[in-house]
Amino acid sequence: MKKNEKIPVVNRETSWLHFNGRVLQEAADERNPLIERLKFLGIFSNNRDEFFRVRVATLTRMIKVEHIHYNFNGNPRKVLTEINNIVLSQEKDFIRIYQEIVEELRTQNICIINETQLTERQGALIRKYFQEQVRVFLFPMMISNLKDMSSLRDKSIYLAVTLKKNIAAKADFALIELPTKTFSRFFILPQSGSKKFVILLDDIIRYCLSDIFSVFGYDSFSAHTVKFTRDAELDIDTDVSKSFVEIMTESLKQRKRGNPVRFVYDNSIPEALLKTIIKRLDIRKDDPIRGGGRYHNFKDFMKFPNLGSKTLENPQLVPLRHRDLPPNTSILAAIRKKDIMLHYPYQSFQYIIDLLREASIDPKVRSIKMTIYRAAKNSSVINALINAARNGKFVTVFMELQARFDEEANIYYTEQLQEEGVKVIQGIPGFKVHSKLILIRRKEIGVDVFYANIGTGNFNEDTASVYADDSLLTANESITADVANAFHQMEANYRPLKYKALVVAPFFMRNHFLHLLDHEIRNAGLGKKAWVIIKLNNLVDETIIKKLYKASQAGVKIRLIIRGICVLVPGVPGISENIEAISIVDRFLEHSRVIVFANDGDPQYFITSADWMVRNFDNRIEVACPVYSKEIQKEIMDMLKIQLSDNVKARIIGPGEANTYKKTKGATVRSQLEIYDYFKSKVL
Repeated sequence: MKKNEKIPVVNRETSWLHFNGRVLQEAADERNPLIERLKFLGIFSNNRDEFFRVRVATLTRMIKVEHIHYNFNGNPRKVLTEINNIVLSQEKDFIRIYQEIVEELRTQNICIINETQLTERQGALIRKYFQEQVRVFLFPMMISNLKDMSSLRDKSIYLAVTLKKNIAAKADFALIELPTKTFSRFFILPQSGSKKFVILLDDIIRYCLSDIFSVFGYDSFSAHTVKFTRDAELDIDTDVSKSFVEIMTESLKQRKRGNPVRFVYDNSIPEALLKTIIKRLDIRKDDPIRGGGRYHNFKDFMKFPNLGSKTLENPQLVPLRHRDLPPNTSILAAIRKKDIMLHYPYQSFQYIIDLLREASIDPKVRSIKMTIYRAAKNSSVINALINAARNGKFVTVFMELQARFDEEANIYYTEQLQEEGVKVIQGIPGFKVHSKLILIRRKEIGVDVFYANIGTGNFNEDTASVYADDSLLTANESITADVANAFHQMEANYRPLKYKALVVAPFFMRNHFLHLLDHEIRNAGLGKKAWVIIKLNNLVDETIIKKLYKASQAGVKIRLIIRGICVLVPGVPGISENIEAISIVDRFLEHSRVIVFANDGDPQYFITSADWMVRNFDNRIEVACPVYSKEIQKEIMDMLKIQLSDNVKARIIGPGEANTYKKTKGATVRSQLEIYDYFKSKVL
């Protein structure tokens, strides 16, 4: 394409909302068990909240900057208008789907009831529970006494309460934060016959408002849910006299006071109460304000209890053992023999914990280096590293303090590791270590031998049970030497180093993949085999997209599997007719990044921590690792072929209606279940 030629793209925010629309489709999909459908509503809600905290907040900031340069993602004012239109449409679908699920649960004798539907016996039980346990955690705030709304918490939900002392009296207003960090959102009532009952914490408090406010002479009460979403961008202080931990700690406090970027409320809220809150919040007419249903913060529905049969949830898929890693044998010895690739959650993340445990005890292991972006709560990975330090190993951890929404946890782990003698390197502001690396140095017959793990996902045993990722275990000397270089680079303030095997951002990655695409373009021109398969979470980088369009025009066959944002438009005549793209959303989150180039019949395989976005190429330490093992290459290609054949959970990305399910003739293929069976057959 010509240098300044305008290329067809979808706005990235619109594309992301289409992705979240695919999550909402899973909630609507009657092929999914009912409890799983509720969980997808929770995931959709949580995704949308983070979208407002980050992307909408960024667009709002951009609007406030004069003379802003609009990139190919468009004018932020127009984008915000489009966002609001899509969000309103999705909200209508959300409410409808929730009501459908509630009705279907009722046919299973599971009844979600509110405070107006309680029997006398249930009401007495609710009041006893409230008085003995819940009440002590409630601290009402009279709205008239608040200086401003900066004390209201993001991620929390509030009951906005209208109070009267008699029908004719002027109303007073109060706010009550729901203590969802202390109590489950769901309270299970005693069964009556075959019927089982659940009431939400919101409605328990509604039922017991008189227990809070009657002492002040009020005799009329009504409560409506409201919710505030705040700007989650961190303003990083550049004071060089402060440690990075101090800077991040102060920035996190600032985030809690961030400007509101969205206000949502129960549509049935009284107008006087709504106007009072909006005035106190200093919300303008052009700010995102949205009415909705009775309940908000549906993320809690990810933990909705199953009161019925096991068929209301997905059958458990037990992580499979890897045939090259038999129980009670040395993992290091297995890696010494051959490269091994783990595929989560089909195979167990426990192998990584066992590897770290083995290294922490092995007397020949001298050092362990590791990058950590997001760790699990009560992380076994962190415990293994601490144990290694206690056993005299030199342990170095590159802890990314800027991992969004995990900053506080990572500060906590930093302090915990440092107390145990682990060397923790915290990075620098504005530059993230996003690569997933482990390097183990072992003394063998007087020589240092290195073992490495390079992955596409975080070292997090919680997310590894639901995120589909790939993780390479290798003792290949060229790869391990490059992993050692990557760690040296991070220790040396990111000074560029030379690499033989790894492809490292922010120095070489974009150009490397552009070069490989150019190679495919040349091969297509010579009549040789020329194709690319690209599996990513997000495809946004404009330079790469232009090259993909050029490759398509040259006859290179390109197949994309993009879970999330894809601003490239496949199937445009004369531009991208040789590009096909799908997105798979199912019970596991597709998170692995895999790229395969035809290379005229000798394919080149890479796994990587990086999506093809500007931030990954230019502002992060990312690693792409070649896969040399023919056995693993076949495994990867088999998985990709299964995913490209998916006709159950795959949606077509392209011009036309968003999120159209892919349909093909023949047998149905649900790729995640097919892949599980594929690996199961390897260990039978």
